[in-house]
Amino acid sequence: MQTTNSRVVRTEFAAAIAQIASERKITTESIYTAIKQALVSAYRKQYGDLEEEAHYFVELNEDNGESRIFKAPATKVDEETGEVLEWDETKSKDVTPAGFGRIAAQTAKQVILQKIRESEKDQIISEYEDRIGEIITAQILRMDGRKVVLDLGRGQGLMPPEEQMRGEFYKVNTRITVFIKEIRETHRGQAIIVSRADEQLVVKLFEREVPEVQTGSVKIELIAREAGVRTKLAVRSTQDGVDPVGSCVGQRGVRVQEVIRELNNEKLDIIPWTDDKRLLLQGALAPAEGLQITINEEDSLVEVVAPDDQLSLAIGRGGQNVRLAAKLTNFKITIKSADGTVESAVTGEEEYEIDTFEGVTPETRAFLVDNKLTTLGDLARFQNKWVESEELEADQKEMLTKLVEEFIARDEEINLLRQQQ
Repeated sequence: MQTTNSRVVRTEFAAAIAQIASERKITTESIYTAIKQALVSAYRKQYGDLEEEAHYFVELNEDNGESRIFKAPATKVDEETGEVLEWDETKSKDVTPAGFGRIAAQTAKQVILQKIRESEKDQIISEYEDRIGEIITAQILRMDGRKVVLDLGRGQGLMPPEEQMRGEFYKVNTRITVFIKEIRETHRGQAIIVSRADEQLVVKLFEREVPEVQTGSVKIELIAREAGVRTKLAVRSTQDGVDPVGSCVGQRGVRVQEVIRELNNEKLDIIPWTDDKRLLLQGALAPAEGLQITINEEDSLVEVVAPDDQLSLAIGRGGQNVRLAAKLTNFKITIKSADGTVESAVTGEEEYEIDTFEGVTPETRAFLVDNKLTTLGDLARFQNKWVESEELEADQKEMLTKLVEEFIARDEEINLLRQQQ
């Protein structure tokens, strides 16, 4: 009878471990090793300071789960850390205290639950590794400092500040479309990083909304984006009879409007791609017209002379139009007025609009980026954030105030020009 009971216990314990290992795709050896390590930790915690120059280890009966604690004299100790490096197991002594079975059972349960959680997380990470480059609709769970934590359906995604759209505010329980960017190692382990700022989010939205892009008959050749503000993309047709721009726009603009809605009303400029650099630059600098364009392909330099009534349109609000054109075409662009005065010069490498401002200190830039004040439009709308801040020097505030005033004046001029066209 005793043999039968022992066999039942053995079967239950071993079978439970085997089942968990099989279902969660964990090796039984890793479970047993983790239990042994946890039992030593539990013993140390329960019975206080132990003899320093001794090694404690566990012998675990893998049939019935019975465990015993042993102490072995150390033969080699690290002088700096005090860690036991070698020990004499032949002189080990059983130091299992009375009632340790209850502690062992609780510890084993905790270890197994932890292993299950780790296994689930590993499986989720593995699943999303295969989905990098896709878009997904996620629900905002909470804010973790300046990071956004999202429910991806199976697992959670993390959207750090640099992957967030400028001017976009995130509310708990709101559903948004995000781009699965990468698996990143963090201080809390591996995390699924999602993005609203990546330009590939725009590409994937067009693939979803435009059948011609999904099938490849229309291809997005070039894209430049300032997330939350404006995106320019150049498209071409790979199939005769297909209008690339018209396909992306859709009847009455229904397709592009759906993408714009998903991007929280970010502006989109769609131009036809061409290998003629001059025509490509004209499209990239639209809606400005009548531009005189001189190209130095060897040095990737472009000089543009704009008529006085087109100058503001070519440069755009806060220099945005010319900056995106430079990013799109990979040219450094200098725009001059009709009298030869340089009005704007960009390299295409500026990360934010504020990077084109002369005189901005690194401290001011860090403050503006942290507060999502990266465009003149942001600075104009949220003046109280920086005007009242004690973190900015007086001369920096004065410089920014002047830029905002010029921006507002130019904005009014651009609106007037657009109304006249």
